Amino acid sequence: MPPDATSTTPPKSLRLRQVQRTSLALLVLIGAINYIDRATLAIANPLIREELGLSVTDMGLLLSAFLGAYALAQLPAGLIVDRFGPRIVLALSLALWSLAQMAGGFVRGFGQFFTTRAALGIGEAPQFPANVRVVCDWFGKGERGFATGVWNSASTLGTAISAPLLTFLMLSFGWRAMFIIMGVVGLVVAATFYAVYRNPGQSDLSEDEKRYLADGETPTPRQPITLREWAHLFRFRTTWGMIFGFSGTVYLLWIYNAWLPSYLQMERHFTIAKTGWVAAIPFVFGIFGSLIGGHICDHLVRRGVSPMLSRKGPMVLALLGGSLFTALAAMTKGNVLAIGFIAVAMFLLYIASSAAWAMAPVAAPGNSAASLGAVQNFGGYCGGTIAPALTGFIVQKTSSFAPALHTGAAIGTVAALLYLVLVREPITPRTPSPDPSSI
Repeated sequence: MPPDATSTTPPKSLRLRQVQRTSLALLVLIGAINYIDRATLAIANPLIREELGLSVTDMGLLLSAFLGAYALAQLPAGLIVDRFGPRIVLALSLALWSLAQMAGGFVRGFGQFFTTRAALGIGEAPQFPANVRVVCDWFGKGERGFATGVWNSASTLGTAISAPLLTFLMLSFGWRAMFIIMGVVGLVVAATFYAVYRNPGQSDLSEDEKRYLADGETPTPRQPITLREWAHLFRFRTTWGMIFGFSGTVYLLWIYNAWLPSYLQMERHFTIAKTGWVAAIPFVFGIFGSLIGGHICDHLVRRGVSPMLSRKGPMVLALLGGSLFTALAAMTKGNVLAIGFIAVAMFLLYIASSAAWAMAPVAAPGNSAASLGAVQNFGGYCGGTIAPALTGFIVQKTSSFAPALHTGAAIGTVAALLYLVLVREPITPRTPSPDPSSI
């Protein structure tokens, strides 16, 4: 859309377009590596259990080690990103989790593996908050939805390609080499990101470029977030609505992330070979959902809808829809129809995910976008940590996935309603303290 004649926002320069494209390409690449690295344990599960003498319960604890560490590390991760910027934090984050991934190729027992999986979770924690900061730094408000959808699509893209890629590496070189190879790839990409990416303060921007990024307003220096400003976020209903809403979204996503192959084999009686390609179908739909979700947010803003409502509306409707189609998948007898319902559910859930992540830059004060995104993701992965274990417990007790899917649908519905009620206005900045020792 051409700029309005009365707009005070300058046109976007060619350099800004190049920075935006390069930044998004790097975020998608790093996000795909993130989700591929998460999948290494699941792909190598049988071989690891056989070689190290681990039980199924041990493997479940290793999964929980990652999820629990990842969820808890979200809380400081956003604060760190907002204080020091994405360039150094995301590069170090990727390097840390890549070293943890490499270490997984040398473990000799459960304790060592538990440590590497927890380190993987801690290392990956800053990545999504850093993505929020990058979008907030380099994109105007009318572009942030689609940009968020692009980087958010890396999560389902990485999940979709992880099985064939990691299986090839494992069968060709062994499971230990698979871990080491992925770690080396991550270290190379970390060095590349640090060499290529720059925070806005490290770039020689023109006044027009600064005004464009400020949406035509007078650019003002962004002060690093303080601990008190971070704590200030929790005083608002909007923050809690984002926490509860995203917990329902990630709960439903992790039902499918953790259990979809087993659901197809146990509930739908698919062979292992058939499961391999059928399980990828819903995640392909998720890629499109993520991209379309971001586009919807930006389209609504261009049509005059407020930035908050342009995110809130798609988030609530998509999460309700994802819950509905999850319930329909549980009730249908036909395999083809069930896969279709799950694919639609994943499409809608990734619309909800993109809208939720796009909310962080518009709901937060200017220096707190990554912090609010991380707090939201903490809530999301509290739900994500519960989903695999509760689903397994329900399936074991009932010998069916249907009650587990209905439970997920109910949780998603409640989360959507909480988001609808609690998320209203942007968070107002904290009044600066006169105390110079405030941190």
